[in-house]
Amino acid sequence: MANSAISKNQREVSGNIASTTVPKIRIYIERPEESADWFVNVRHVSYKGSWRAEPHAHPQHGQVIFVRSGRGVMNLEGRSVPFEGPCALVLPTECVHGLDYEIDVDRWLMTIELAYLTQVNAKLQEFVQLWSAPRIIPLSHTVEAEVEFDSLLRRVDQEVKSTEVGHIEGTEALLTILFLMLVRGMPLDQIGNEGATRNDTRLAERFRDLVEQHYRDNVPLQEYASLLAVSLVQLRAACASATGQSPTKMIHARLVTEAKRNLIFGDMSVEQIAFGLGFSDAAYFTRFFRKEVGQTPSQFRAAAR
Repeated sequence: MANSAISKNQREVSGNIASTTVPKIRIYIERPEESADWFVNVRHVSYKGSWRAEPHAHPQHGQVIFVRSGRGVMNLEGRSVPFEGPCALVLPTECVHGLDYEIDVDRWLMTIELAYLTQVNAKLQEFVQLWSAPRIIPLSHTVEAEVEFDSLLRRVDQEVKSTEVGHIEGTEALLTILFLMLVRGMPLDQIGNEGATRNDTRLAERFRDLVEQHYRDNVPLQEYASLLAVSLVQLRAACASATGQSPTKMIHARLVTEAKRNLIFGDMSVEQIAFGLGFSDAAYFTRFFRKEVGQTPSQFRAAAR
């Protein structure tokens, strides 16, 4: 693994400096009396004129924003990505995003609680791939696609609000159809390995979850494998099959993502960021970052800003 071990004192220092650089937004629920039980929230927004949301993240929730009409620019992990309706913006948990709608926008926002999202994703390996990274999926190839997606979201909204028997199962069935539509709208080069088994997919996702918890801690791959109750060979094979990446590459990718967030949105020094990510010194972090990104941290920060 790229980040070397740090001492107890260094770990305490890094804990003090690793302050949150991106706002964590708690999802607003329109029916607060039911907020303890909700698992999917759908709402429609029609706005005249421009509108902007500063970069933020939603902990423990994934979002699909269906832009039926209008256009804008999404600040996606520090990159400016234009979008134009009809399209779907898929925003995984903890994805840092800001939205700048340039003209009148008609959109649906669907927010899904992480545990329930994971449950639905387990149905198909391609669903896991869909949510593995933020993406924009155009829905302009046919008029029918736009109308069908809008209709599906309205039906999800109705089912979520329903008190009829089986409304949870009905919601899950509709989400499955909606996710299938998104997967089928993805470019072929974004769709994962069709040969991956469900077991491989689940193991890779469990590993991804552990990495999310421990990527700063310099955990050896063998320890990850032990925590997952599999051999190192099984772990490597599952990650390669389900994601096309090695376990080490997945850890490195998570470190790079967090480093970029700190460099773009925060004001910590490169040395502080290095210690906060578990590196023993800034020089080693700089070499690691340059190898992964092609720029030094300072060069990346200057270019991004």
